[in-house]
Amino acid sequence: MKRTLGAFRGTTRAQWLVTVAAASMLFAGAPANAQDANTNLRLNKVEAEVRALQRKVFPGSDGKFFEPQISATPAPAPVPGAPSTTPLSDVLTRMDSIEAQMAQLTAQVEQNTNRIGQLEAKLAAAAPAPQSDFVPGPAAAPAPATSSPAPAVTPTPVAATPRPAPAPVAAKPAAPSNSRIDGVKAIVKPQSADPGDDEYSYGFRLWEAKYYPEAQQQLKLFLEKYPKHARASFGRNLLGRAYLDDGNPGEAAKWFLQNFQADKRGDRASDSLLYLAVSMKQLKDTKRACIALAEFSETYAAEAAGRLAGLYNTTRNGLACS
Repeated sequence: MKRTLGAFRGTTRAQWLVTVAAASMLFAGAPANAQDANTNLRLNKVEAEVRALQRKVFPGSDGKFFEPQISATPAPAPVPGAPSTTPLSDVLTRMDSIEAQMAQLTAQVEQNTNRIGQLEAKLAAAAPAPQSDFVPGPAAAPAPATSSPAPAVTPTPVAATPRPAPAPVAAKPAAPSNSRIDGVKAIVKPQSADPGDDEYSYGFRLWEAKYYPEAQQQLKLFLEKYPKHARASFGRNLLGRAYLDDGNPGEAAKWFLQNFQADKRGDRASDSLLYLAVSMKQLKDTKRACIALAEFSETYAAEAAGRLAGLYNTTRNGLACS
């Protein structure tokens, strides 16, 4: 019984020693287990980032993008009876797997970049070139003559076509009669110390004598030789009057408008603006006639109520100006 009890005690003590040793190893390995857990967290994070990178480089699975060719290295199945690996060996294995995946990703990105560059080059080469100016091709060769002779054609008599009558020749303007020539010669050109004023006065005398074409020619000569003369406003206005009195209101209106625009304060600018309205009225252009009358009454109110009041009221009659 003592032997049995001693054996029991010896067994209990051995078990207690084993338990204490196991607990010591467990608590001694606690820092290592904590460090291993931290390493696993970091590795899990890196592996998650690699998988996210794979999804970014190879998005979708509908055939529009390159399929991912990288997958995690499967963990080897444990062999029964094989010794278990240590935490350090597991970490190294996983690091090797991650490095291999990164290398494959880098290689695949470079390949995809090259493929895209080649596709862009092919598309650029296949794009149609801009059309240039049309260049005619070689002229078509004439059709070969047939060996059979052409049938003889009997000429059909054609009635003689009457020649068209010659176009009438425009009649030359009648030469001035001797009486008109004598009448123009009878008008004396003044000779004073101001040759410009002499040219204008001579044109005025021709107009006053109703030799309108001669007056037009003389007044144009005066304006060409003395465009800055003190009588220039008189000359342009009188030239318009010569055309208006000669039955040409269209040409008269040009000179009236030119004189008014050249110098609105000129000696005969107000006369030209009022006679412009007269010309437009003769041309049945009521709108422009009313515009000229409104401008005249506003700009030259004193003239409209004084020296040119009669002509102003006569021109207004028959016009429905608003």
